[in-house]
Amino acid sequence: VFLFSTAANVLEEDSMEQDIESPVTIHQPKLPKQAREDLPKNISKECAKRKIQRYVRKDGKCNVHHGNVRETYRYLTDIFTTLVDLKWRFNLLIFVMVYTVTWLFFGMIWWLIAYMRGDMDHIGDSTWTPCVSNLNGFVSAFLFSIETETTIGYGYRVITDKCPEGIILLLVQSVLGSIVNAFMVGCMFVKISQPKKRAETLVFSTNAVISMRDGKLCLMFRVGDLRNSHIVEASIRAKLIKSKQTKEGEFIPLNQTDINVGYYTGDDRLFLVSPLIISHEINQQSPFWEISKAQLPKEELEIVVILEGMVEATGMTCQARSSYITSEILWGYRFTPVLTLEDGFYEVDYNSFHETYETNTPVYSAKELAEMASRAELPLTWSVSSKLDQHAELETEEEEKNQEDQNERNGDVANLENESKV
Repeated sequence: VFLFSTAANVLEEDSMEQDIESPVTIHQPKLPKQAREDLPKNISKECAKRKIQRYVRKDGKCNVHHGNVRETYRYLTDIFTTLVDLKWRFNLLIFVMVYTVTWLFFGMIWWLIAYMRGDMDHIGDSTWTPCVSNLNGFVSAFLFSIETETTIGYGYRVITDKCPEGIILLLVQSVLGSIVNAFMVGCMFVKISQPKKRAETLVFSTNAVISMRDGKLCLMFRVGDLRNSHIVEASIRAKLIKSKQTKEGEFIPLNQTDINVGYYTGDDRLFLVSPLIISHEINQQSPFWEISKAQLPKEELEIVVILEGMVEATGMTCQARSSYITSEILWGYRFTPVLTLEDGFYEVDYNSFHETYETNTPVYSAKELAEMASRAELPLTWSVSSKLDQHAELETEEEEKNQEDQNERNGDVANLENESKV
């Protein structure tokens, strides 16, 4: 009981929400394993709310680790992609090891052929025709193996026509060496030319903002390209990462929901020459429809943005990613303009790329704003009965007017009759 009360006091003091990347660390009480497992569920929920774990980091790398993968043989079925995905240090190590092992393997076979034929016993004998001239040991056989596989051909150690087994081995090593060269050099070329480095010059704004645009509440972020070479067929997508519980009680962790950034209007296809502000209109189909300024910091959500396109220089597909958590979404701000017109050209000031300024924005959710706008358009006393009353009043006025006109006509007729009698 004492341990539970101590844990509860510590967790209540640290009730403010914090990002997991924040420099402020939360010191958990050191409790026994049994006590940690028996903590009340409400305490564990408060602790979970306080930590926001990113699904995608700001640099675009996915914060997901695959564990307990039993079918590891699937990696070997696609060995080329496996080698390309390895880190550079492992890739270079495998590159060197493959060549060294093949050279040593065939060098050993050349030495065995020379040893079994007795060439080692006739070194310096001019009347003896060896399998390989000037091969007097394992080192020279290893050097001959390197010369054969790399097609160097120094001309000092050469194979003779009196060794059929050596000719067959020469053919096998030449073919196998060509395959190894093509595989390893192709792997290195693909790894060097990967478009991952190109994605590093595609930048996203540090924060996303929510403000009014054309009378509508919008969620916006900015993207830009630092290079002069363009991204061809650039398109952008956005996903909302948020856990949810279905009506049947099923809990779906990290549920992905599409955020419309212009899919139906074509605004998601970008001509990314200068930095662009990507806008998401918060309407009834938006997941932010019922979120207000006060409720936004309490939400546990993450917005993942994905920019895709082809590199103009190589034609390879490139993808850049970033994410925004609730603490990085600024309500009531706009982005500072970065594009200016100079003498004969437009200039982009990337020093202001991430800067924002505060603007007058309602603190209500888009749903509340829509309801207030609908109430402002219609009178508060508007109803079916009031509409019927208005019709009744109009009919009464028309009848009175018709009666007055009839009286006037009757009066005129009476006057005419009197005048005729006189």
